[in-house]
Amino acid sequence: MIAPFGLVLNTDLAIAVSGGAAVGAGVFLLVRELLPATPALAPALRRLHRETRAPAAEIRRRRRLDWLGGLARWLRPPQQELELLGRTPEQYALSILVSALVGLVAPVVSLTFMAAAGIRLPFVVPVFAGLLCAAAAAWLAHQDVLTKAERARREFSRAVCTYLDLVALQISAAHGPVQSLEQAAEICDGWVFERIREALHIAQLQMRSPWEELRELSERIGVPELGDVGAIMQSSGTEGAQVHDTLRSRADALRDQIRTEALARAEGVTSRLDIPGALLVFILLGFVLFPFMARV
Repeated sequence: MIAPFGLVLNTDLAIAVSGGAAVGAGVFLLVRELLPATPALAPALRRLHRETRAPAAEIRRRRRLDWLGGLARWLRPPQQELELLGRTPEQYALSILVSALVGLVAPVVSLTFMAAAGIRLPFVVPVFAGLLCAAAAAWLAHQDVLTKAERARREFSRAVCTYLDLVALQISAAHGPVQSLEQAAEICDGWVFERIREALHIAQLQMRSPWEELRELSERIGVPELGDVGAIMQSSGTEGAQVHDTLRSRADALRDQIRTEALARAEGVTSRLDIPGALLVFILLGFVLFPFMARV
């Protein structure tokens, strides 16, 4: 009796260790995909130069990732949010897949530990629990992308408000519209101004007007305030209009809009905080009334 019992115990231990290792690897891949990575120099240069033919190594890599592209098309990723965060649809599909696998494996690992402790459950329980956890994990990964994109969009709008003031200052210093856009983007740091500088650089390399590139960037990332900058500067570059007052008034209007949205979010958070406060009052009232009700 000792040998079979020892064999079962070693088998359960091996299954538990393997399951734990699988979950740990899944969590590591999930965290690695969710954390923002430093953009590589070579892909950035390729985006700037827009090569017509890709190298052979790049073609082979794309062929190996064709199944991820098909999965991304099937999932219908949010294009504007991914463009704003600097992610590809393949990265989005991989994060969803890894999250779903982690959710699928987690109940199986829990069942393995329970089986090692002597608790036996029907086979149907981990199957349904795994499917439910996989769907929940994939949904959470999708919501994480939307939440980060919404936060990045608000940050982009605030940076555009500063960019409007800087462009207005460059215009007041008797600089041209194109030079004003470029010099204003060079003043500040941050990922928002890096995206603006990259768009202006692409327009310069392709010999296009910078306001057209800014409008296209605003449409790709879903930030219409950046498109307003391009529209205002286009009137200065093509019609020779004085846009200093227009830029300042648009910056003031954008500040008022950002302030109003911030107040609305703060009021929403405050209203949600009233719910746990009311529940706490009811709980304390129950503790006070319980002795009197028990005596009756």
